Amino acid sequence: TRTTSTPSRTSAPDPNITKRTATHLSWHPDGCKKLAVAYSSLEFQQNVKDMSFDSYIWDLENSNKPELVLKPSSPLVSLEYNPKDSHILAGGCYNGQIAYWDTRKGRLPVEVSTVEFSHRDPVYGAIWLQSKTGTECFSASTDGQVLWWDIRKLSEPTETLVLDISRKGLLENALGAISLEFEPTMPTKFMVGTEQGIIITCNRKAKTPPEKIAGTYSGHHGPVYALSRNPFYPKFFLTVGDWTARIWSEESKESSIMWTKYHLSYLTDGCWSTVRPAVFFTTKMDGTLDIWDFLFKQNDPSLSLKICDEPLFSLRLQDNGCVVGCGSKLGTVTLLEISSGLCTLQKNEKTLATAVGARGTAGLSPCSARPRSASPPSAAPLRRRCSSGRPSGRRSWRAGGRRAARGCRGAGGLAPSLTT
Repeated sequence: TRTTSTPSRTSAPDPNITKRTATHLSWHPDGCKKLAVAYSSLEFQQNVKDMSFDSYIWDLENSNKPELVLKPSSPLVSLEYNPKDSHILAGGCYNGQIAYWDTRKGRLPVEVSTVEFSHRDPVYGAIWLQSKTGTECFSASTDGQVLWWDIRKLSEPTETLVLDISRKGLLENALGAISLEFEPTMPTKFMVGTEQGIIITCNRKAKTPPEKIAGTYSGHHGPVYALSRNPFYPKFFLTVGDWTARIWSEESKESSIMWTKYHLSYLTDGCWSTVRPAVFFTTKMDGTLDIWDFLFKQNDPSLSLKICDEPLFSLRLQDNGCVVGCGSKLGTVTLLEISSGLCTLQKNEKTLATAVGARGTAGLSPCSARPRSASPPSAAPLRRRCSSGRPSGRRSWRAGGRRAARGCRGAGGLAPSLTT
């Protein structure tokens, strides 16, 4: 039995007069309703004089004011709780620096990376690694680099990888990272979603830097804003970009094995359910949260919720799979409790989800027969802009791409829907 009743909601607006985008959400690892939120303006050179640099930790049982204010020296684009120590958070800054906080020590960062050895562009991903010390993390930026850090010594990174898929290690050839994925059960592997629509798979333990670029997947017409491995079957992963969400198998590099139909509104983020292998979530520029269950309904979301009138930009599901947080362009964070039907494992769901994936990798999905003419008409300008070189316009391209996307009309129905 499936219920589609309206979930209960809790909202927390950006306390500042000049609103910033809620760019990243991170749940407290102990399962309570505490949420760390990074706030920044991603509009290039739009950080006006009175715009706050503050980010916040919210206790959404009491959303009248933040529980703690974090005060970085540059606005945070990404922010992550340390899964081993809930007092510690790592943040990636707009100016490329990495900072970390110990909430027992107050609102200022304990340490910040030096500008000289930091990223040159905003840090769109900062993720903790599984290590004995619990002090190691890595970061990715549109400057085309992945950097590894030990927060006990942030003076310089412990390791560097240039995202040059020609494997020459040249920064001028590097693709800009816009999303970052790491699955703890696969500790030597990670994935990067790029501005250019390419997904890069990497192996940190390869012998030489060129060999660390393991492979690529192509299928999006613009930046890959979200990248998420299925927690039940990590060889399957979800990407979100342009007008579609796509499901891929590591075994099929030629094409995604399933994808949603083209939406009229640009997609901005996405993630898998933590409790149901066939369910995933996406957010859109029109302020809508879509919940998909590809075993129940293939052509449309199982549930579509209008969260706000401005674009949604960030999304994070709590580990229990029953509470989802959404962050908007104007800085409002909304929490929704999901109906039990969408966060309770269904009978035979694991077996059926595996079968769907197997059919896709065997070439039985209609995705493999997609005509070349199925690209949306408005994708071409995005592709040209993506390939127009790396110089300082990188950040303005991303902001411009999202601004332009609001007026784009996707070619709904031209691509096969999410089905096998």
